[in-house]
Amino acid sequence: MKFTVFGATGGIGREVVRQALDAGHEVTAVVRDPARLTVAGGRLEVVRADLTDPAALRPAVTGRDAVLSGLGARSRKDAGVAARLTRTVLSALEAEGVRRLLVVSAGPVGPEPEGDGVLDRTVRGIVSAALKDVYADLREMEAELARSAADWTAVRPPRLQDKPVTGSYRTVVGGFPRRGRFIGRADVAHSMLAMVADEGTVKQGVGVAY
Repeated sequence: MKFTVFGATGGIGREVVRQALDAGHEVTAVVRDPARLTVAGGRLEVVRADLTDPAALRPAVTGRDAVLSGLGARSRKDAGVAARLTRTVLSALEAEGVRRLLVVSAGPVGPEPEGDGVLDRTVRGIVSAALKDVYADLREMEAELARSAADWTAVRPPRLQDKPVTGSYRTVVGGFPRRGRFIGRADVAHSMLAMVADEGTVKQGVGVAY
């Protein structure tokens, strides 16, 4: 398949690129600074583009089977970037007739897991309060997706870790795994690639956690 990856120099985006190449796919990585992309391969095309300009992104998405995005705020001061840049990506996809889009959101943006205990609810409340601007940005991003014509999926992980891919995690379409407290960035990438062809995840938020 042919994929375009936005946010390819981030922890999840870089893993999407690496795992997609390892699986034999063709990948276009759209970046602002090519020097920060540490992945290489014969089926990889690196495109430097202005992520605020839909016209500049159109050549990078035309003819692709799916677009995967790891774009988002890295800290509270960056809040707003996820919705703003996803809006640009959506405009480029619509112009080129590309429908499949998978993005990284966050667990607290979706519904609370059924049956979670007091500890999990308390921790979730503390984290949500501390990162309220970031989560508000992600909610607006998901609202943009819902208003679009794209066949989107919002992947919602909990606290992220740097660890090797395991391929062993839980997913809940429209919800979140009970007591799902952590997941590795590599496994978030793995789940996104696994969902590309899964019609059951289209126009859905999907909770993913260990």
